[in-house]
Amino acid sequence: MVHGPEDYRLDTVPVPTPGPGELLLKVDAVGVCASDLKCYHGAAKFWGDENRPAWAERDRIAGHEFVGTVVQGDTTALTRRGVDLGDRIACEQIVPCGDCRYCLMGAYWMCAPHDMFGFKGFDGAMAEYVLVPTRALTHPVSRDLAPHVAAFAEPLSCAMHAVERGDIHFDDVVVIAGAGPIGLGAIAGTRQKNPRLVIALDMSDDKLALARQAGADLTINITTDDAVQKIKDLTDGYGADVYIEATGHPSAVSQGLNLLRKLGTYVEYSVFGSNASVDWSIISDDKELNVLGAHLGPHCWPAAIKLLESGTLPMDQICTHQFPLDRFQDALDLVADSEGGSVKVSIVPTLTHPTTSTAIRD
Repeated sequence: MVHGPEDYRLDTVPVPTPGPGELLLKVDAVGVCASDLKCYHGAAKFWGDENRPAWAERDRIAGHEFVGTVVQGDTTALTRRGVDLGDRIACEQIVPCGDCRYCLMGAYWMCAPHDMFGFKGFDGAMAEYVLVPTRALTHPVSRDLAPHVAAFAEPLSCAMHAVERGDIHFDDVVVIAGAGPIGLGAIAGTRQKNPRLVIALDMSDDKLALARQAGADLTINITTDDAVQKIKDLTDGYGADVYIEATGHPSAVSQGLNLLRKLGTYVEYSVFGSNASVDWSIISDDKELNVLGAHLGPHCWPAAIKLLESGTLPMDQICTHQFPLDRFQDALDLVADSEGGSVKVSIVPTLTHPTTSTAIRD
């Protein structure tokens, strides 16, 4: 339960009772996201400052990357969503209003009220049960997937949306900055587009090795190599066609602007903890770049779930750590620990003790 920045507590509350058209899920797994961590630490994006309004709510159950088993719901709810009791579904993190300007124009992921599981309007899934309201968007997920793998559908769909925003073509050189959960998802999604070259950047050799398994043709450790120069050398001095930023570090912004060719495309996905400063003239006068944002995972959930169900991604190495519900603080702390060796951390309420992937233990 969120009581405020750096004040999350394990509380006991009644199991929700679904109303007409609503479902009750028993939570199978919920991922711990960088945005969860930044909200926990009081980032202005969530709690507000003099420049932006607050939208994270106190007395709200956290958790927006989740899958669960349908355990209760009326006939209307089950029929409308095409599910039966015992089926597994994933919920999109946003719960759109359906009435605002953006919803009416089809851009539901930019809904003005912007209710989201775990942050605003609706309780999330860091709990044993979660209520699925009538407005929620749901997708079926195979029960053959491990719960923590199934929950990866949310970050993977987000990453795929960033890929879609990049408008990637067959002859493109695409650079993805960051080999964390979103970056690895962007690498996997970019691989599905089959461009000429997929390049991953990170500071960790272990994560770069994982990036190659996810589909990167080439990896560059930015602590030992000049990524900008190396990419220009690979492209006859021109630079990359598309750059997808998935680190959340301000230095990755100027890096991307500098390694792109003229008329290239920059896609920003990250949630930043601090402001980024760049030479804005690179975007206009120097290169006339396309600079695009990407938010959530609209229209990418079926593709993300299909990719997970195909078994082609090294999910045993991506989903590195799972914690029981009463160890939620350890899960948050591990996500915050850049030296902790984690990639994707999840909470699985049915666990009795933490687990790690075989690959990590070995």
